[in-house]
Amino acid sequence: MNDHIYKKIELTGSSSAGLQQAIENAISKASQTIHDMRWFEVVETRGQIADGKIAHWQVTIKVGFSLTE
Repeated sequence: MNDHIYKKIELTGSSSAGLQQAIENAISKASQTIHDMRWFEVVETRGQIADGKIAHWQVTIKVGFSLTE
């Protein structure tokens, strides 16, 4: 059985479309340079209000990735 070692980083994604898109934007961008990402957890959500409506979402996530040899 292999033991796994993970490193955790914090990312903030943004989107005008919603929470899920903000998360997907952060993970998609990170995947260009970080490999073996395994999980994420949402740690904070915020939004911008303009003219009494939600204009933009920001979601901070922690992403765990496997350290490889």
